[in-house]
Amino acid sequence: MINILFYLAVMIIVGFIGSAAAHRLHMPAVTGYLVAGLILGLTHFIPMHTLESFNVLSDLALGFIAFSIGSEFKFSFLKQVGKAPILITLFEALGAVLILDIVLIAIGVPVPAAILLGAIGAATAPAATLMVIRQYNADGPVSKMLLPVVAMDDAVALLAFSVSASIAQVLVSGAHLSFGSMLGAPLLEIGGSLMLGLVVGALTAVFLRRFKRDGDRLGLALAVILGSVGLAETLHLSSLLVCMMAGAAFTNISSKPVKLLKVSDSITPPLFLLFFVLSGAELDVTVLGEIGLVGAVYILARVVGKISGCFLGAKLAKAEPVVQKYLGFTLIPQAGVAIGLSLAALRIMPDYGATIRAVILCATLIYELTGPLVTKFVLTKAGEIAEPEVLKSTSRPA
Repeated sequence: MINILFYLAVMIIVGFIGSAAAHRLHMPAVTGYLVAGLILGLTHFIPMHTLESFNVLSDLALGFIAFSIGSEFKFSFLKQVGKAPILITLFEALGAVLILDIVLIAIGVPVPAAILLGAIGAATAPAATLMVIRQYNADGPVSKMLLPVVAMDDAVALLAFSVSASIAQVLVSGAHLSFGSMLGAPLLEIGGSLMLGLVVGALTAVFLRRFKRDGDRLGLALAVILGSVGLAETLHLSSLLVCMMAGAAFTNISSKPVKLLKVSDSITPPLFLLFFVLSGAELDVTVLGEIGLVGAVYILARVVGKISGCFLGAKLAKAEPVVQKYLGFTLIPQAGVAIGLSLAALRIMPDYGATIRAVILCATLIYELTGPLVTKFVLTKAGEIAEPEVLKSTSRPA
């Protein structure tokens, strides 16, 4: 039996190969990781039960991603942008829900299944987007607005799903619709996640003062992320929201937040590589033949809802024209939260759950492969990623 550490080595090497190929094709590294993982998964070289045992790496990577995004929530920045991120998040998330509900019901999808799919459509995956921004050092109004929007997006998706799930259950069973079942549970989960994250972030800021060496700071970063994810899972809270809030609290309380963020960046590249290769390896291409018209409509209608809702929200918030024009196109990726909600839908509504899960898995495959490419393209059009020729010229010694 092959040792599990050997499989990890294979995944890293495959990731390097995918990244090198992506670089030659002027594609984001994350796309190379995903495609390399997809090919690795198709070979079945790594047994499925072994891939599943690596889920702890995925949890750790998502924790670092969420903490990093949360660290962008500086009070100084929020004062500068005002209500814009909140308005944009509400409109882009609920825009996707509304358009999906209308279009799916119009083509004959049963109402309970349609509204559950619509709610799941609100979720956006921050990992691939953050990787593109980091790889190309993207900077500008769109990049700055994108991070707080994707950070708040999952909270809206959780609320939308809980409300839609309650309505769907009522439609199927004829039971009484109560406020507690519809909003009480998700609000409790979101509130509890934010409170736990606030405590973790504050404690991190306090302990960081005692650590003078980078090695110790790296240990603290690992302890914070592992502890946050572990506590969130134990308390049935959202690990993404806990880590995001911890990052936000830490960066605003600590006098030296850069010191911890800098050392954590030293461990995240191989971790992110493994995360995306693993994500690609777990994607099941056989679902492509199962979704038909419903899947195609979901994939297109969600994109239309995100882009149009984002444009309207940005317009109302009087955001910069470049944000209004391009931000919606960066919100295409969808992965972990959506897959988790599809599993919840399978438990809540077994009659429709299999269809919902097939649609979401297929959409994840397409969104994760195309989303980073679209993000790179629109950030380049927005002038926030330098063209390859510019990068070469600026890197030459004087």
